[in-house]
Amino acid sequence: MKTSARKTLSRPADLVSAGLTSAQRMDEIGRVAQRYAVALTTDLAELIDRDDPRDPIARQFVPVSGELDTEPQESADPISDEAHSPVAGIVHRYPDRVLLMPTHLCAVYCRFCFRREVVGGQRSLNRAELASAIAYIRDHQEVWEVILSGGDPLILSPRRLKAIVDALAKIDHVKVIRVHTRVPVADPERVTPALVQALKATGKATYVALHVNHARELGPKARVACARFVDAGVPMLSQTVLLRGVNDDAESLGELMRTLVECRVKPYYLHHGDLAPGTAHWRTSIEQGQSIMRSMRGRLSGLCQPTFVLDIPGGHGKSPIGPNYISATSNGANCQYEVEDFKGRRHSYPPRA
Repeated sequence: MKTSARKTLSRPADLVSAGLTSAQRMDEIGRVAQRYAVALTTDLAELIDRDDPRDPIARQFVPVSGELDTEPQESADPISDEAHSPVAGIVHRYPDRVLLMPTHLCAVYCRFCFRREVVGGQRSLNRAELASAIAYIRDHQEVWEVILSGGDPLILSPRRLKAIVDALAKIDHVKVIRVHTRVPVADPERVTPALVQALKATGKATYVALHVNHARELGPKARVACARFVDAGVPMLSQTVLLRGVNDDAESLGELMRTLVECRVKPYYLHHGDLAPGTAHWRTSIEQGQSIMRSMRGRLSGLCQPTFVLDIPGGHGKSPIGPNYISATSNGANCQYEVEDFKGRRHSYPPRA
């Protein structure tokens, strides 16, 4: 089923007209939309199976009333961006890298977003704020990598992106520019040759990190968009959120990782769901994530293995939380190791002499 020519579905009536929900749910969706931004591009909407009430793409973007139910441990700023923001548009949590967020707008709004309290509502940086953010990066010699995030930086025009990249290119100690985006799957036609070239800077390494959660998001248009980056010499990584009812089984997650590798996108992070308000119905247990990762080890190529991480609440950064395969055992005075292979068999390994 084809949707209308509108590029973005942002009102409850739009979702009903596109056959993504029933008219009876308009009031429910409207209540959610009053609090959190709603937007779904027709490119993604066309990939949704209207006959499947559990469609994994619809689950990520069509609002549900459960988003208004907040649990005590949830927070409007679950990883404490604000506490690590010395100037507008900058988050400096790790020593050698900073986030630069030129915009809080996105092509689509994921229902589980950890920045859902600010995206779609707060304005983009004005010229003075952007200049101040660039000055902060220039003044901090330890910053080796700048990560463009937000919001989605690729909703900006190639001209504005090029201006940001050119400003970063003039800072000698910045060596890597990484762009986090959903645009190649959400609005693939936006990935034009001009946009790709806008991200490249002489003497800097540019990476694009694609946010994608299900293999069906990587339709023909998205694959072409990814190929434009890779063919132009811009390596691509992926980040995925482990989501209940979307990818919380080894078959679905494995298919996604293989599809990414086939598209020349290296799986990078698998995130445990953050404690953002109204997102409990998407979060799995950590043990379930570890079990899925364990089941993919050995069954799938090493190229398909992301790092399973938890962004520690309070702004303490990401930590790997994947399964462990080695343990120390005591044998009298001698310490030995026991290592588990991908079939679950355990083997001894000697300590250093």
